[in-house]
Amino acid sequence: MRDHYALRAFRAIAECGSFTRAAAALDVTPSALSQTVQQLENALGTRLLQRTTRRVGLTEAGQEMLQRIASALNELDLALDAIRQHGDRPRGTVRLTVPAVVARSIIQPMLGEFMARWPDVQLDIRVEDGLTDLVAEGLDAGIRLGERLQRDMVAVPIGGPIRSVVVGSPAYFKRFGYPKEPKDLQRHNCIKHRLVGSGAIYRWEFAHRSGLQKGRWYEIAVDGSLTVNDVPLAIRAAEDGIGLTCVLETSARASLDAERLESVLEPWLPPFDGFYLYYPSRFQMPPKLRVFIDFIREWSAHGTIPKNRSASQRRDQR
Repeated sequence: MRDHYALRAFRAIAECGSFTRAAAALDVTPSALSQTVQQLENALGTRLLQRTTRRVGLTEAGQEMLQRIASALNELDLALDAIRQHGDRPRGTVRLTVPAVVARSIIQPMLGEFMARWPDVQLDIRVEDGLTDLVAEGLDAGIRLGERLQRDMVAVPIGGPIRSVVVGSPAYFKRFGYPKEPKDLQRHNCIKHRLVGSGAIYRWEFAHRSGLQKGRWYEIAVDGSLTVNDVPLAIRAAEDGIGLTCVLETSARASLDAERLESVLEPWLPPFDGFYLYYPSRFQMPPKLRVFIDFIREWSAHGTIPKNRSASQRRDQR
């Protein structure tokens, strides 16, 4: 166990790039963490970390070490977690990766009730829109659109189908008119979105309305004077009359309801497969992850968890 802790300490420092932040994550003092890593380096007979006044980096040996131990260490953590959870109540940390829109619309509203119901389960949530390798990053689960799921993952649908909308302000439409077909966007100033993971510009997606390709999706490369990688910023820019933007309907709902934005081209934007909670296929799911999945499925379906029904009753009625 001592060697396991030393390897976890080394991994934490490598990921945080700082003894102070790694010590906080492991709930130890920086001096104790430094001593642990120094003992590991002495035992291996090589330096793993390159220490400077501003940052801690990996030596060549340290980089090789991290690559070799990452998967094995993650599996060992999972095994130890499973052993610890043999009690009556689920316990341990559920490590998640979710996109910003899910963090705002699903995770944030349900956090208080989930953590009150399962006080022995901790959540470690990474908000990021790019794709993440769950196994390599030591994560338990993620939430992404169905079309972006990693292969060989177990996927649980949450929230049902969703749709995109093309929106603009009333002032913008009064000045420039309404696009009647997607091809009309070539004459409009469109607020472009840069994808966080790849850095590519998102191509707006529409479905054919009729003919042999009815229902099939196609893409349009739009142009405009503003490019962002943040949805709230794009929505605010659209509200200010800068141009049109294409976002998930749930992200623009408040602005649409308040009539700060209007939606156009709706016949070309039917619902599509929504978000999934996904996790690596394992023979035995940790109880901590099972209660989180059960909770978020019902929350996303009803917006709350009825307090007068037990977990077993809820499962029986699904």
